Amino acid sequence: MSKKKNKTDKSAEDVSAPFNEQVVEQRLMPNPLSKFSMDEDALRLALVTAQFALRATRQPESPSTDKAIGLLVLVNGMEQAGKGTAVTQLRQWVDPRLLKVEATIGYCPLAHQPIWQTHTKAMPRHGDVMVYFGNWYADLLYNVMRMASAEHEKSEKNKKNRNVETLPIGQWQDYLRQQLTELQAFEQDLMANQTQLLKCWFHVDIETLQARLNDDEPDPKFLYQIDWHDTTIVAKFNEVAAELLRQQGDWIIIDGADKSQAAIHFCHEVLHAMQKALVNSRGENSAESDQAQDSNNTHNNQIEYQSIKFERVKIPKVLTDIEDSDIDKSDYNDALAKKQARLAELLRARQGQHVVFAFEGMDAAGKGGAIKRLVAPLDPREYQIYNIGAPMLYELQHPYLWRFWQKLPNEQTDRISRVGIFDRTWYGRVLVERIEGFATDDEWQRAYDEINRFEAALAASGTLVIKYWLAIDKKEQLKRFEEREETAYKQFKLTDDDWRNRDKWSDYVQSAADMLARTDTKNAPWCVIANNDKRQARLEVLDHAIEQLSALLAAS
Repeated sequence: MSKKKNKTDKSAEDVSAPFNEQVVEQRLMPNPLSKFSMDEDALRLALVTAQFALRATRQPESPSTDKAIGLLVLVNGMEQAGKGTAVTQLRQWVDPRLLKVEATIGYCPLAHQPIWQTHTKAMPRHGDVMVYFGNWYADLLYNVMRMASAEHEKSEKNKKNRNVETLPIGQWQDYLRQQLTELQAFEQDLMANQTQLLKCWFHVDIETLQARLNDDEPDPKFLYQIDWHDTTIVAKFNEVAAELLRQQGDWIIIDGADKSQAAIHFCHEVLHAMQKALVNSRGENSAESDQAQDSNNTHNNQIEYQSIKFERVKIPKVLTDIEDSDIDKSDYNDALAKKQARLAELLRARQGQHVVFAFEGMDAAGKGGAIKRLVAPLDPREYQIYNIGAPMLYELQHPYLWRFWQKLPNEQTDRISRVGIFDRTWYGRVLVERIEGFATDDEWQRAYDEINRFEAALAASGTLVIKYWLAIDKKEQLKRFEEREETAYKQFKLTDDDWRNRDKWSDYVQSAADMLARTDTKNAPWCVIANNDKRQARLEVLDHAIEQLSALLAAS
């Protein structure tokens, strides 16, 4: 009896030993020397250990100093280069329930939105690992290959017909460089917001590719929707790929000549990416992570925000010298009707171009009233209004801007609305989150540049961004608070937080000044409406919207 017990105890000890805390810690530390030398059993155990350790960083019982980090693995490259085999192998060696996989083959980027926008739903939560075949690079390569093929055809025609005017060459190169620069900035912001990237490019030579292609006819569902049987097209693709890899030095190139070895290589890379994410989640440094971070900094032109001392700007008079207009109600109603009609006319003449209205301001400054008058002449199907409050838990488990990306006007949806109206916005990070301590100094100070890049990407894709800061003075705010208290159907607008925020009035004014100084850009300028008269403020909002939309139509 006792011998049987000892044997059972020994078995339990053997099973639990691999998960001993000290053993796990050793297994999770990146080791460059083991990068391609681990045997299969050791690699499988290390992958599973890292996968569960990464997921555990998202649990409430994790130390408060830990930050869960998600890992997004981008898989791109040539057709028949072993991508599917590699991801299949990874999924067999980890817990498949905890590995999300998404795939696209490449489509033409949609109008009036950045190339990354349609892919933002496919983002791992912090603590998760996700593999994304194709992704935004599939759309980019699809579009570039169309442009490159068109340029090649025109060039061949010009050679045959000297009377045809020669067209400028290099358009696809310019487009590719511009898009890669924007994507690099987008990815930089992902990494700064707890989403680590691993970018794997699978490659084979043309002879190996042709040997692996079994179809006699071109398959329209091939990756990037190109005919991989055509060696001329493949050569052009390799030219495009070389340009991409030259500009972005953070790709891991995997030789797909031997699919089995390519899978092993890929799994090692994923393991080390998970281990690095774990190290970063604890705020620790290792020689490898330092070296990798230096490399990322070089490729991504990242800024060390912590090393720059934040300086508050002088508060402009426009935020303190508030006008006290008093427009006659009859005159107001006449002007309001005319401006609303003109605004509706302009919005319907813009031919589907996306418009984003962003409203910020002091509590009770009239954002809701201005939005109500803005949309009054429109059909409710023409726009979406988003009232932004504190983020939900699942939103906190994604990059900061993720919850706003999901609400942008989107060509991919069946909605006819292409107008998004935000009552409170992404500027919450540099306003309430800054003041209330919901964001670290590094996070809110970094956010100015992240927001500017976000708005620049929208503008570059053709979205019109119209931003308002509504300002009233403290005395007028108190008057409106008291009116809300006394009006039954307005009492819901007043909360305890509103009263508490009055004690931090000067902090909010200073934060507004810093925000306006750092985010008033050519792509998305601020319009400050500083007036204690609600009616006049509403008319000024409409005037500015009419001006912006008129300029948009004149330029198109």
